[in-house]
Amino acid sequence: MGKLTRKIQVGSVDVGGGAPVSIQSMTTTNTTDTEATIAQIRSLANAGCEIIRCSVPCKDSAASLKHIVDSVDTPVIADIHFSYSLAIAAMENGASCIRINPGNIGGEKRLESVIHAAKANNCSIRIGVNSGSIEKHVFEQHGITPTALVESALSTLAIFERNGFYNTKLSLKASHVPTMVESYRIFASRSDYPLHLGVTEAGLPFEGTVKSAVGIGALLLDGIGDTIRVSLTTDPLEEIVVAKEILHASGVRSSGVEIIACPTCARVEIDLFTLAQQVKELTVGLPAGIKIAVMGCIVNGPGEAREADYGIAGGRGSGILFKKGVILRKVSEGELLHSLEVMLREDGLLK
Repeated sequence: MGKLTRKIQVGSVDVGGGAPVSIQSMTTTNTTDTEATIAQIRSLANAGCEIIRCSVPCKDSAASLKHIVDSVDTPVIADIHFSYSLAIAAMENGASCIRINPGNIGGEKRLESVIHAAKANNCSIRIGVNSGSIEKHVFEQHGITPTALVESALSTLAIFERNGFYNTKLSLKASHVPTMVESYRIFASRSDYPLHLGVTEAGLPFEGTVKSAVGIGALLLDGIGDTIRVSLTTDPLEEIVVAKEILHASGVRSSGVEIIACPTCARVEIDLFTLAQQVKELTVGLPAGIKIAVMGCIVNGPGEAREADYGIAGGRGSGILFKKGVILRKVSEGELLHSLEVMLREDGLLK
């Protein structure tokens, strides 16, 4: 368990202070297309997104936030680049939080104006340091390194604190996973502000999933991180799926059934791939935390998956059902899926 961070509010969602690690994503719609943006936010929320970020590149998009915020239950973060005036407008139009880069907001005086507006509108702020927005003087001294990311974050945070503002979370993102992980570890050792985790520009779904799982997962296992976003070059709904799995695999939050399936080997004599997929589809919607094993070997299956709540194991022409490693009965290979379904219904898990 890592050091307990201070708690802030992002709309109705607690971030830090021992609150559950929340999942974020970002809309891909033009924010001025309010109906499309509202529809995408609702779709993401239904998938498990708890905080959503929208781009605010112009005055019209800042003004559009009011209707969007009034139409959804999910807290909305305004993503700001360069323009401190758009940050202020976004907060005045109901954003629960804004995300700013310290290196491109326009200096300390403009940053102070943003802070004053955040106080007036009860808005939190994410200081989003990344490898592309390090202040010039920090970059010249340290380059793109964990030290640079941390020093940039701490120097910006000092401005916030001098202005009496503490409703802040931070991110220290890089596309290079070791740099990202080390940056967060150093910062967490020096500050108790809540942290938003992510690998920036992680890439296409496969590569981005691996990079995000390694980077975010490593930090979660260290007890570091209060909210996460998986940044993938694809439909943002896929980001939510991956984020849930990272939280689940890290032991941070359970989400749905965990399917335990053995890898392929010469002992497998059934179509294990298809059977495992069918079990996954069958058990969608079951309570989180349940483990179901789909094994390809009758001899070793129950023992190897004894921690599973329910399990099936198949051989050529026949199979077995088991609970917690205890064999219940033998069935034909073709009855494995149906027998599992019956067992789950008998225990009240399927209707």
